[in-house]
Amino acid sequence: MIGRLRGILLEKVAPEVLIECNGVGYEVTMPMTSIYTLPNENEEAVVYTHFVVREDAQLLYGFSNKVERKLFRLLIRVNGVGPKLGLAILSSMSADQFVSCVMHDDVSTIVKIPGVGKKTAERLLIEMRDRLKDWQIDAQSIISDNLLVPNKVENTFVNDEKGDAINALISLGYNQSQADKAVKAIFEKGMKSEDLIREALKTML
Repeated sequence: MIGRLRGILLEKVAPEVLIECNGVGYEVTMPMTSIYTLPNENEEAVVYTHFVVREDAQLLYGFSNKVERKLFRLLIRVNGVGPKLGLAILSSMSADQFVSCVMHDDVSTIVKIPGVGKKTAERLLIEMRDRLKDWQIDAQSIISDNLLVPNKVENTFVNDEKGDAINALISLGYNQSQADKAVKAIFEKGMKSEDLIREALKTML
């Protein structure tokens, strides 16, 4: 099991990053809330990981801290929730914000996450309630009118920022039309792809 990586961040094209550790490059898929906290490319990064082995692939998922990884592992134990949906949930809100939704039976917020229908949302609330009953919430992270609260980090991208943002949203489960519309609605010249993704997600929740 690969549980933690510490190395140089070579590439960062959401939702994937490439980290070099002792000469080996690891491709890691991360939720947007974790990507926002990463340093600039060519700087050292620490990522907590969850390793998944399938018949057709070996996948590495990364998180900025053990709390996000813990919630991800709880989420993928829910019937009908796989790694992709787990990442979509953690890309849309912080771990504490999701726990708050569960504690308050907030179905209306959960169903706005791409790939989560009403039945899945209700199943999430029911199955996660007992698992999260002892979860300690940091009240500072619960902001009712802003579900996506990443730490802002300045980053440099050489690719088309708007295109990167649209591709990232599609990889999170939104369709092409939704991604195009959301990005175009908030796009301003000079915006980084991470800013575009963050602001677009706000309009979708």
